[in-house]
Amino acid sequence: MKIYNKLILIFLSVFVVSCDDELNLQPEDQLTLDVSFSNKETSLGVLTGAYSAAQQDDVLNGTRQAYADYMADNVDFVGSFPTFQAISQFNQLSNNTSIEAGWDDNYETIGATNLVIKYIPTVEDVAFTDEEKAIAVAEAKFLRALIYFNMANIYAQPYSITNGDTPAVPLVTEPFDAEVQFPSRATLGAVYDQVEADLLDAAAVLGDSDNSRATKGAAEGLLSRLYLYKGQYDLAAEYADNVIQNSAYSLASDYSFYNTTDSEFMFTLLNSAADGQDSGEGFSGLYNPVPDGRGDAPFTDNLIEAYGGMDTSDKRFTELTQIGNDANGDERIFTSKYPDGITNADNAPVLRITEMYLTRAESNFREGTSIGDTPLNDINELRKRAGLSELNSISSVDQILEERRKELAFEGHRRMDLLRIQLPLRRPGMPNVEKSNPGDQKTIFPIPSREIDLNENLTQNPGY
Repeated sequence: MKIYNKLILIFLSVFVVSCDDELNLQPEDQLTLDVSFSNKETSLGVLTGAYSAAQQDDVLNGTRQAYADYMADNVDFVGSFPTFQAISQFNQLSNNTSIEAGWDDNYETIGATNLVIKYIPTVEDVAFTDEEKAIAVAEAKFLRALIYFNMANIYAQPYSITNGDTPAVPLVTEPFDAEVQFPSRATLGAVYDQVEADLLDAAAVLGDSDNSRATKGAAEGLLSRLYLYKGQYDLAAEYADNVIQNSAYSLASDYSFYNTTDSEFMFTLLNSAADGQDSGEGFSGLYNPVPDGRGDAPFTDNLIEAYGGMDTSDKRFTELTQIGNDANGDERIFTSKYPDGITNADNAPVLRITEMYLTRAESNFREGTSIGDTPLNDINELRKRAGLSELNSISSVDQILEERRKELAFEGHRRMDLLRIQLPLRRPGMPNVEKSNPGDQKTIFPIPSREIDLNENLTQNPGY
């Protein structure tokens, strides 16, 4: 496969941090593998390179998250870009170039993490302590887990449908030191097992001092999400509670935390105009109206109704929306979570503590438990911040899921939240409802045909 050849090229490249903390990759920065891991500085440069690779649009910086929205019921996709249109209409093909690019960039990031995990423990530099090496490896394991988790969820049918037995993606955990291997697809269960192992390793080592890098809270938060998707609600509640009880993180008092390093976040990617989001295909470009953004992704009427309509007092609508023209020139409602459509420098909200309150509430409700707190108290805490009246009781998990939808809209959660509870991605009356049911062939992506042409061990998803 082309991507495996691409991983070998990573051996020759190191991202270095300049004096103004901007990431650069220049020909003069390219080093051999031996030199890259010859000392502390260059070794940590490879780790920096892994973070920089993760800032690509279709890794953690918006494109993949937007695809999930295009397939679900929060976004009324009106853009003209053919490969995006195909995804929004459940007509994507195996030669979709946007899907191909995402495969490449995600495996490029995984390749960089594999290098760090294997070679940093071997670095002989008295200035590079064993503790520092362990932290670097733990950061790389967190990133690898996050990328594999995201990839598996877009290329495999959900765990709730197949119990993890469906093929997902090739599981590559070692750099290619010699002959390039051509692995087959691992099952979703096998990928999830690797994700769990990496996150448990990372959580045991990482601290919580810098939420622009991997943290213990981020590792435990992603474990909570993993267990939620698997239906292991006791563990989902336990790990969500771990994060909530961690003094490094706290629920923000209002919604000004976007594009900051507020303690609301366990992990956020800090972007500048030079980082990711190129061609307007990251969070900032895809979710903003024209002329600053592409105008591709306004609210659906259904989402507006979920907030309570245009006269709502819900601050998640009144304070986090903007009115502008969509790609067709029509005036529509857009999210304002990513307002910088000009320089595309908005941060990526990868993991934040609000999700943990929602996960703890849902998991406790399903299990009939109150780990950390009751579902009612957790949901009312979020409703108070949104300026809404408190509920007297919670009689259905649907009430919690509705709060989850409104809290996490436009952050890439909605597709999997619907599929994991076996609901269609579209609501009645929306286009292509008949193609959006859990288990339907086009609710997941095809393995790019280019990869199958180059690797005879790969199998294609049904329907492609």
